[in-house]
Amino acid sequence: MYRKDGENYCIVDAHVALWDARPENQRNIHGKQFIDCFYDYHRNLSPESELWPYEDYLYYGGERLMKEGQWAEKSGVTLPYTIGHENAGWVHAVGSAVTHVAEGDKVIVHPLMTCGLCRACRAGDDVHCEQSQFPGIDTAGGYAEYLRTSARSVVRLDDSLEPADVAALADAGLTAYHAAAKAARRLRPGDRCVVVGAGGLGHIGIQVLNALTAAEIIVVDRNPQAVELARSLGADHGIVGDGDHVERVLELTGGHGAEVVVDFVGEGGATRDGVRMLRRAGDYHVVGYGENIDVPTIDVISSEINFIGNLVGSYLDLCELMVLAAEGRVRLHTATYPLDRFRDALADLDAGRVRGRAVLVP
Repeated sequence: MYRKDGENYCIVDAHVALWDARPENQRNIHGKQFIDCFYDYHRNLSPESELWPYEDYLYYGGERLMKEGQWAEKSGVTLPYTIGHENAGWVHAVGSAVTHVAEGDKVIVHPLMTCGLCRACRAGDDVHCEQSQFPGIDTAGGYAEYLRTSARSVVRLDDSLEPADVAALADAGLTAYHAAAKAARRLRPGDRCVVVGAGGLGHIGIQVLNALTAAEIIVVDRNPQAVELARSLGADHGIVGDGDHVERVLELTGGHGAEVVVDFVGEGGATRDGVRMLRRAGDYHVVGYGENIDVPTIDVISSEINFIGNLVGSYLDLCELMVLAAEGRVRLHTATYPLDRFRDALADLDAGRVRGRAVLVP
Protein backbone atom coordinates (compact mmCIF):
# COMPACT_ATOMS: atom_id res chain seq x y z
CA MET A 1 0.00 0.00 0.00
CA TYR A 2 0.98 3.66 -0.21
CA ARG A 3 -0.17 6.98 1.22
CA LYS A 4 -0.81 10.11 -0.79
CA ASP A 5 -2.26 13.44 0.33
CA GLY A 6 -3.28 11.93 3.64
CA GLU A 7 -5.11 8.99 2.02
CA ASN A 8 -4.31 5.31 2.40
CA TYR A 9 -4.16 3.02 -0.62
CA CYS A 10 -3.76 -0.70 -1.36
CA ILE A 11 -2.67 -2.69 -4.43
CA VAL A 12 -4.55 -5.87 -5.36
CA ASP A 13 -4.19 -8.57 -8.06
CA ALA A 14 -7.69 -9.08 -9.30
CA HIS A 15 -10.47 -9.76 -11.72
CA VAL A 16 -11.90 -6.56 -13.07
CA ALA A 17 -14.79 -4.99 -14.95
CA LEU A 18 -14.43 -3.96 -18.57
CA TRP A 19 -16.32 -1.16 -20.18
CA ASP A 20 -17.33 -1.11 -23.81
CA ALA A 21 -14.37 0.78 -25.25
CA ARG A 22 -15.23 0.24 -28.89
CA PRO A 23 -14.68 3.45 -30.85
CA GLU A 24 -18.01 2.96 -32.63
CA ASN A 25 -19.89 2.96 -29.32
CA GLN A 26 -21.15 6.55 -29.17
CA ARG A 27 -21.98 6.19 -25.49
CA ASN A 28 -18.27 5.94 -24.79
CA ILE A 29 -16.89 9.32 -25.77
CA HIS A 30 -13.25 8.27 -25.30
CA GLY A 31 -13.43 5.04 -27.32
CA LYS A 32 -10.12 3.35 -28.12
CA GLN A 33 -8.15 5.85 -26.03
CA PHE A 34 -9.16 3.88 -22.93
CA ILE A 35 -7.39 0.81 -24.27
CA ASP A 36 -4.30 2.78 -25.32
CA CYS A 37 -4.00 4.33 -21.88
CA PHE A 38 -4.16 0.92 -20.22
CA TYR A 39 -0.74 0.02 -21.53
CA ASP A 40 0.90 3.17 -20.12
CA TYR A 41 -0.62 2.56 -16.71
CA HIS A 42 0.43 -1.07 -16.82
CA ARG A 43 4.05 -0.14 -17.51
CA ASN A 44 4.20 2.49 -14.78
CA LEU A 45 2.86 0.28 -11.96
CA SER A 46 4.98 -2.63 -10.82
CA PRO A 47 5.29 -4.93 -7.80
CA GLU A 48 8.22 -2.80 -6.71
CA SER A 49 6.14 0.38 -6.45
CA GLU A 50 6.44 2.05 -3.05
CA LEU A 51 3.69 1.32 -0.53
CA TRP A 52 2.64 3.61 2.29
CA PRO A 53 1.47 2.32 5.69
CA TYR A 54 -2.25 1.92 4.98
CA GLU A 55 -2.08 0.66 1.40
CA ASP A 56 -2.39 -2.76 -0.19
CA TYR A 57 -0.87 -3.88 -3.48
CA LEU A 58 -2.88 -6.61 -5.17
CA TYR A 59 -1.98 -8.74 -8.15
CA TYR A 60 -4.74 -9.39 -10.68
CA GLY A 61 -5.18 -12.89 -12.03
CA GLY A 62 -6.63 -11.90 -15.38
CA GLU A 63 -10.38 -12.59 -15.76
CA ARG A 64 -12.14 -9.54 -17.10
CA LEU A 65 -15.78 -8.86 -16.33
CA MET A 66 -17.61 -7.11 -19.12
CA LYS A 67 -19.70 -4.04 -18.48
CA GLU A 68 -20.86 -1.33 -20.82
CA GLY A 69 -19.83 2.12 -19.60
CA GLN A 70 -22.24 5.03 -19.35
CA TRP A 71 -20.44 7.16 -16.76
CA ALA A 72 -18.04 9.24 -18.85
CA GLU A 73 -19.90 12.50 -18.26
CA LYS A 74 -20.49 11.99 -14.54
CA SER A 75 -17.01 10.69 -13.77
CA GLY A 76 -15.23 13.72 -15.24
CA VAL A 77 -12.03 11.74 -15.84
CA THR A 78 -9.24 12.94 -18.08
CA LEU A 79 -6.87 10.83 -20.11
CA PRO A 80 -4.70 8.90 -19.51
CA TYR A 81 -7.16 6.80 -17.53
CA THR A 82 -7.44 3.10 -16.68
CA ILE A 83 -10.84 1.41 -16.52
CA GLY A 84 -11.90 -1.57 -14.38
CA HIS A 85 -14.15 -1.26 -11.32
CA GLU A 86 -15.16 -4.79 -10.19
CA ASN A 87 -11.99 -6.06 -8.60
CA ALA A 88 -10.94 -9.12 -6.64
CA GLY A 89 -7.65 -10.95 -6.38
CA TRP A 90 -4.65 -11.71 -4.19
CA VAL A 91 -2.77 -9.26 -1.97
CA HIS A 92 0.69 -8.73 -3.40
CA ALA A 93 2.03 -6.33 -0.77
CA VAL A 94 0.77 -4.28 2.17
CA GLY A 95 1.82 -1.15 3.99
CA SER A 96 3.37 -1.32 7.44
CA ALA A 97 0.15 -0.29 9.20
CA VAL A 98 -2.10 -2.88 7.52
CA THR A 99 -3.11 -5.66 9.93
CA HIS A 100 -6.32 -7.26 8.63
CA VAL A 101 -4.90 -8.72 5.39
CA ALA A 102 -1.50 -10.12 4.46
CA GLU A 103 0.43 -10.96 1.32
CA GLY A 104 -1.22 -13.85 -0.51
CA ASP A 105 -4.68 -13.34 0.99
CA LYS A 106 -7.64 -13.58 -1.37
CA VAL A 107 -9.70 -10.39 -1.22
CA ILE A 108 -12.54 -8.58 -2.88
CA VAL A 109 -12.30 -4.82 -3.25
CA HIS A 110 -15.08 -2.43 -2.32
CA PRO A 111 -15.71 -0.06 -5.26
CA LEU A 112 -14.88 3.07 -3.27
CA MET A 113 -11.77 4.32 -1.53
CA THR A 114 -13.08 6.33 1.42
CA CYS A 115 -11.57 8.70 4.00
CA GLY A 116 -13.05 7.23 7.19
CA LEU A 117 -13.22 10.68 8.76
CA CYS A 118 -16.15 12.58 7.22
CA ARG A 119 -19.66 12.60 8.68
CA ALA A 120 -20.91 9.88 6.28
CA CYS A 121 -17.98 7.55 7.01
CA ARG A 122 -18.31 8.06 10.76
CA ALA A 123 -22.00 7.12 10.46
CA GLY A 124 -21.18 3.93 8.54
CA ASP A 125 -22.60 5.39 5.33
CA ASP A 126 -19.26 5.29 3.51
CA VAL A 127 -20.98 5.10 0.11
CA HIS A 128 -21.51 8.86 0.50
CA CYS A 129 -18.00 9.67 1.69
CA GLU A 130 -17.20 13.31 0.99
CA GLN A 131 -13.69 12.45 -0.21
CA SER A 132 -14.30 9.13 -1.98
CA GLN A 133 -12.61 7.91 -5.12
CA PHE A 134 -14.08 5.25 -7.41
CA PRO A 135 -11.34 3.28 -9.19
CA GLY A 136 -12.39 2.58 -12.75
CA ILE A 137 -14.95 5.38 -12.68
CA ASP A 138 -13.31 8.63 -11.55
CA THR A 139 -9.74 7.41 -10.99
CA ALA A 140 -7.48 4.70 -12.39
CA GLY A 141 -9.01 1.25 -11.99
CA GLY A 142 -8.08 -2.41 -12.10
CA TYR A 143 -7.75 -3.04 -15.82
CA ALA A 144 -4.12 -3.94 -15.30
CA GLU A 145 -2.01 -6.53 -13.51
CA TYR A 146 -1.85 -4.51 -10.29
CA LEU A 147 -4.12 -2.10 -8.46
CA ARG A 148 -3.41 0.22 -5.57
CA THR A 149 -6.33 0.56 -3.20
CA SER A 150 -7.07 1.53 0.38
CA ALA A 151 -6.83 -0.89 3.29
CA ARG A 152 -10.34 0.29 4.15
CA SER A 153 -11.58 -1.12 0.84
CA VAL A 154 -10.52 -4.80 0.93
CA VAL A 155 -12.53 -7.69 2.38
CA ARG A 156 -10.72 -10.98 2.92
CA LEU A 157 -12.44 -13.89 1.19
CA ASP A 158 -13.42 -17.15 2.79
CA ASP A 159 -11.26 -20.11 1.77
CA SER A 160 -14.22 -21.53 -0.17
CA LEU A 161 -14.34 -18.53 -2.52
CA GLU A 162 -12.13 -17.69 -5.48
CA PRO A 163 -11.60 -14.14 -6.85
CA ALA A 164 -12.78 -15.02 -10.36
CA ASP A 165 -16.04 -16.40 -9.00
CA VAL A 166 -16.98 -13.36 -6.92
CA ALA A 167 -15.36 -10.41 -8.75
CA ALA A 168 -18.66 -9.11 -10.15
CA LEU A 169 -20.13 -9.15 -6.66
CA ALA A 170 -17.83 -6.20 -5.90
CA ASP A 171 -20.22 -3.83 -7.66
CA ALA A 172 -23.09 -5.55 -9.47
CA GLY A 173 -23.64 -7.92 -6.57
CA LEU A 174 -23.08 -5.23 -3.98
CA THR A 175 -25.57 -2.90 -5.64
CA ALA A 176 -28.14 -5.68 -5.83
CA TYR A 177 -27.50 -6.60 -2.18
CA HIS A 178 -27.85 -2.98 -1.08
CA ALA A 179 -31.24 -2.61 -2.77
CA ALA A 180 -32.55 -6.03 -1.72
CA ALA A 181 -31.44 -5.55 1.88
CA LYS A 182 -33.22 -2.19 2.06
CA ALA A 183 -36.34 -3.74 0.56
CA ALA A 184 -36.16 -6.67 2.99
CA ARG A 185 -36.37 -4.29 5.97
CA ARG A 186 -39.83 -3.28 4.77
CA LEU A 187 -41.12 -6.70 3.70
CA ARG A 188 -43.07 -8.93 6.10
CA PRO A 189 -44.21 -12.56 5.73
CA GLY A 190 -47.15 -12.58 3.33
CA ASP A 191 -46.01 -9.45 1.48
CA ARG A 192 -45.16 -9.50 -2.22
CA CYS A 193 -42.05 -8.16 -3.88
CA VAL A 194 -41.85 -7.67 -7.64
CA VAL A 195 -38.37 -7.87 -9.13
CA VAL A 196 -38.11 -6.24 -12.57
CA GLY A 197 -35.22 -7.77 -14.48
CA ALA A 198 -33.40 -11.03 -13.76
CA GLY A 199 -30.12 -10.23 -15.50
CA GLY A 200 -26.69 -9.41 -14.10
CA LEU A 201 -27.95 -7.58 -11.02
CA GLY A 202 -31.46 -8.97 -10.83
CA HIS A 203 -30.46 -12.62 -10.49
CA ILE A 204 -28.31 -11.67 -7.48
CA GLY A 205 -31.07 -9.56 -5.95
CA ILE A 206 -33.48 -12.49 -6.14
CA GLN A 207 -31.10 -14.67 -4.15
CA VAL A 208 -30.53 -11.96 -1.54
CA LEU A 209 -34.28 -11.45 -1.11
CA ASN A 210 -34.69 -15.19 -0.64
CA ALA A 211 -32.00 -15.17 2.02
CA LEU A 212 -33.29 -12.14 3.93
CA THR A 213 -37.09 -12.21 3.68
CA ALA A 214 -40.07 -14.56 3.67
CA ALA A 215 -41.96 -12.37 1.20
CA GLU A 216 -43.41 -13.83 -1.99
CA ILE A 217 -41.12 -12.97 -4.91
CA ILE A 218 -42.55 -12.24 -8.37
CA VAL A 219 -40.02 -11.77 -11.17
CA VAL A 220 -40.77 -10.02 -14.47
CA ASP A 221 -38.36 -10.14 -17.42
CA ARG A 222 -38.81 -9.94 -21.18
CA ASN A 223 -36.49 -12.88 -21.74
CA PRO A 224 -38.04 -16.32 -21.08
CA GLN A 225 -34.61 -17.76 -20.23
CA ALA A 226 -34.10 -15.09 -17.59
CA VAL A 227 -37.49 -15.95 -16.11
CA GLU A 228 -36.52 -19.61 -16.05
CA LEU A 229 -33.28 -18.71 -14.27
CA ALA A 230 -35.20 -16.65 -11.73
CA ARG A 231 -37.45 -19.57 -10.91
CA SER A 232 -34.43 -21.83 -10.45
CA LEU A 233 -33.00 -19.30 -7.98
CA GLY A 234 -36.10 -19.35 -5.81
CA ALA A 235 -38.58 -16.88 -7.28
CA ASP A 236 -42.14 -17.89 -6.41
CA HIS A 237 -43.51 -16.66 -9.73
CA GLY A 238 -41.89 -15.85 -13.07
CA ILE A 239 -43.65 -13.71 -15.65
CA VAL A 240 -42.45 -13.00 -19.18
CA GLY A 241 -42.86 -9.31 -19.96
CA ASP A 242 -44.73 -9.80 -23.22
CA GLY A 243 -47.37 -7.09 -22.87
CA ASP A 244 -49.81 -8.35 -20.26
CA HIS A 245 -47.30 -8.68 -17.41
CA VAL A 246 -48.79 -5.83 -15.37
CA GLU A 247 -52.21 -7.46 -15.40
CA ARG A 248 -50.72 -10.81 -14.43
CA VAL A 249 -48.92 -9.25 -11.46
CA LEU A 250 -52.13 -7.57 -10.36
CA GLU A 251 -53.92 -10.93 -10.56
CA LEU A 252 -51.26 -12.52 -8.33
CA THR A 253 -51.64 -9.70 -5.81
CA GLY A 254 -55.43 -9.63 -5.62
CA GLY A 255 -55.62 -6.48 -7.71
CA HIS A 256 -53.66 -4.44 -5.16
CA GLY A 257 -50.11 -4.62 -6.43
CA ALA A 258 -46.96 -5.47 -4.50
CA GLU A 259 -45.72 -3.86 -1.30
CA VAL A 260 -42.29 -3.46 -2.91
CA VAL A 261 -41.02 -3.23 -6.49
CA VAL A 262 -37.27 -3.51 -7.07
CA ASP A 263 -36.48 -2.28 -10.59
CA PHE A 264 -33.15 -3.51 -11.94
CA VAL A 265 -33.94 -2.23 -15.46
CA GLY A 266 -34.98 1.42 -15.23
CA GLU A 267 -35.46 1.94 -18.96
CA GLY A 268 -37.58 0.85 -21.91
CA GLY A 269 -40.84 1.55 -20.09
CA ALA A 270 -39.88 -0.46 -17.01
CA THR A 271 -40.64 2.38 -14.60
CA ARG A 272 -44.02 3.07 -16.21
CA ASP A 273 -45.07 -0.56 -15.83
CA GLY A 274 -43.38 -0.97 -12.47
CA VAL A 275 -45.35 1.84 -10.86
CA ARG A 276 -48.58 0.19 -12.05
CA MET A 277 -47.53 -2.99 -10.22
CA LEU A 278 -47.05 -1.12 -6.92
CA ARG A 279 -49.73 -1.06 -4.27
CA ARG A 280 -50.78 2.02 -2.26
CA ALA A 281 -48.09 3.13 0.20
CA GLY A 282 -45.65 0.83 -1.56
CA ASP A 283 -41.91 1.30 -2.04
CA TYR A 284 -40.38 1.54 -5.51
CA HIS A 285 -36.63 0.85 -5.47
CA VAL A 286 -34.81 2.29 -8.47
CA VAL A 287 -31.60 0.39 -9.30
CA GLY A 288 -31.39 0.33 -13.10
CA TYR A 289 -31.31 3.63 -14.96
CA GLY A 290 -31.78 5.08 -18.40
CA GLU A 291 -35.16 6.79 -18.48
CA ASN A 292 -37.04 9.40 -16.48
CA ILE A 293 -39.75 8.50 -13.98
CA ASP A 294 -42.93 10.15 -15.24
CA VAL A 295 -45.53 10.07 -12.48
CA PRO A 296 -47.95 12.92 -11.70
CA THR A 297 -47.16 14.33 -8.27
CA ILE A 298 -50.83 14.06 -7.32
CA ASP A 299 -50.57 10.30 -7.81
CA VAL A 300 -47.50 10.11 -5.59
CA ILE A 301 -49.29 12.03 -2.87
CA SER A 302 -52.71 10.39 -3.09
CA SER A 303 -51.30 6.86 -3.04
CA GLU A 304 -48.34 7.67 -0.74
CA ILE A 305 -45.89 5.69 -2.85
CA ASN A 306 -42.18 6.07 -2.19
CA PHE A 307 -39.36 6.20 -4.73
CA ILE A 308 -36.04 5.04 -3.31
CA GLY A 309 -32.73 5.40 -5.13
CA ASN A 310 -30.02 2.79 -4.74
CA LEU A 311 -26.35 3.34 -5.40
CA VAL A 312 -23.67 0.79 -4.55
CA GLY A 313 -23.63 -0.80 -1.09
CA SER A 314 -21.41 0.00 1.88
CA TYR A 315 -18.30 -1.82 3.07
CA LEU A 316 -20.43 -3.65 5.66
CA ASP A 317 -22.89 -4.60 2.91
CA LEU A 318 -19.99 -6.21 1.04
CA CYS A 319 -18.91 -8.12 4.15
CA GLU A 320 -22.45 -9.44 4.59
CA LEU A 321 -22.71 -10.38 0.92
CA MET A 322 -19.47 -12.37 1.18
CA VAL A 323 -21.00 -14.32 4.09
CA LEU A 324 -23.96 -15.28 1.90
CA ALA A 325 -21.61 -16.21 -0.94
CA ALA A 326 -19.48 -18.40 1.34
CA GLU A 327 -22.64 -20.13 2.60
CA GLY A 328 -23.67 -20.84 -0.99
CA ARG A 329 -26.81 -18.73 -0.66
CA VAL A 330 -25.74 -16.31 -3.40
CA ARG A 331 -24.21 -17.71 -6.58
CA LEU A 332 -22.97 -15.60 -9.47
CA HIS A 333 -24.01 -16.89 -12.89
CA THR A 334 -21.41 -16.13 -15.52
CA ALA A 335 -20.65 -16.75 -19.17
CA THR A 336 -16.94 -17.23 -19.96
CA TYR A 337 -15.17 -16.02 -23.11
CA PRO A 338 -11.52 -16.17 -24.22
CA LEU A 339 -9.96 -12.73 -24.09
CA ASP A 340 -9.58 -12.54 -27.88
CA ARG A 341 -13.36 -12.97 -28.22
CA PHE A 342 -14.20 -9.80 -26.30
CA ARG A 343 -16.24 -8.48 -29.21
CA ASP A 344 -18.40 -11.62 -29.12
CA ALA A 345 -18.95 -11.03 -25.40
CA LEU A 346 -19.98 -7.43 -26.04
CA ALA A 347 -22.33 -8.49 -28.82
CA ASP A 348 -23.96 -11.09 -26.60
CA LEU A 349 -24.37 -8.53 -23.82
CA ASP A 350 -25.92 -6.02 -26.20
CA ALA A 351 -28.31 -8.66 -27.54
CA GLY A 352 -29.32 -9.84 -24.06
CA ARG A 353 -27.91 -13.33 -24.58
CA VAL A 354 -25.84 -13.36 -21.38
CA ARG A 355 -27.54 -14.66 -18.27
CA GLY A 356 -25.76 -13.05 -15.34
CA ARG A 357 -22.28 -11.67 -16.00
CA ALA A 358 -19.79 -12.14 -18.83
CA VAL A 359 -16.17 -13.03 -17.97
CA LEU A 360 -13.16 -12.77 -20.25
CA VAL A 361 -10.38 -15.26 -19.60
CA PRO A 362 -6.93 -14.38 -21.01
